[in-house]
Amino acid sequence: MGNLFSIGEILIDFIPHQKGIALKDVESFTRVPGGAPANVAAAVTKFGGTASLITKVGQDAFGDFLLEQLTKSGVRTDKIVRTKEANTGLAFVSLQESGERDFSFYRNPSADLLLEESEVNADWFQQGDFLHFGSVDLVESPMKYAHVKAIREAKARGGIISFDPNVRLPLWDDPQDCRKTILEFIPTAHIVKIADDELEFITGTADEPKAIASLFTGDVKVVVLTKGAKGADLFVQNKKYSSEGYSVKVEDTTGAGDAFVGGFLYQLLDRDAGQDNLEAIVSEHHQEILAFANSAGALVTTGKGAISALPTKEQVLELMK
Repeated sequence: MGNLFSIGEILIDFIPHQKGIALKDVESFTRVPGGAPANVAAAVTKFGGTASLITKVGQDAFGDFLLEQLTKSGVRTDKIVRTKEANTGLAFVSLQESGERDFSFYRNPSADLLLEESEVNADWFQQGDFLHFGSVDLVESPMKYAHVKAIREAKARGGIISFDPNVRLPLWDDPQDCRKTILEFIPTAHIVKIADDELEFITGTADEPKAIASLFTGDVKVVVLTKGAKGADLFVQNKKYSSEGYSVKVEDTTGAGDAFVGGFLYQLLDRDAGQDNLEAIVSEHHQEILAFANSAGALVTTGKGAISALPTKEQVLELMK
């Protein structure tokens, strides 16, 4: 099995003790590790794979906490750089009664955005490895160009590139800059995972078949459209595979999409997917792959936070029965 490398943000999510009230009215929070790339890496290790996070954190107590939590979850931290130039990023979250979220981010900039291109080592990547990234750390910063180098080097060595745009508009000065940047990076990926509520914004069309077709550009071979509790649709060229979600009692939706992605990528790593056989593996095993990913995404919503609420592989398989 190859290794997963995730590049991008890791931060502290402050999850409220009270649901259904505005962020300004929340009186107390629970501190949990967060950041989509970190969540995905932790999910892969939880399910039995090997994962590393490529990022930068502050030389502060929150950075210490995040490194400890990653180590506990089995994620390798030797690709994480410490800095005194900026603090570790923070996100304060308010929860609706449904478990849906509203964010307020503290990063201007945060340490992760300062990772330099020169701090990414091309020799990290080997054939059979996966590199996963999102759009949060693609704002204009040194980290954006660290992404460019990591994608280039991982791909050159035969690795699979996975992209989950994970749109967070409050982090961008202009929504169109966010959209333009996502469209710039989509062609660099082999796998694109996109949420149904992001599809029109990113593609510019409400026509779902047309929107999905437009994502097959550049190196894209697989598109996954997630629909929350309704499951997910998987697309390869000229083929669509649908799946149902799982019914659970939702506490907090934080990290649901990341657990889905982690489950999806773990299934591909476990099947030794590569650039040449990716479409064949996805087509042949789509039912099991999607069921595992849906189960992982559902179960993480039954707890608070993302990494701290990740289910075990056994729990994922139990829900699938």
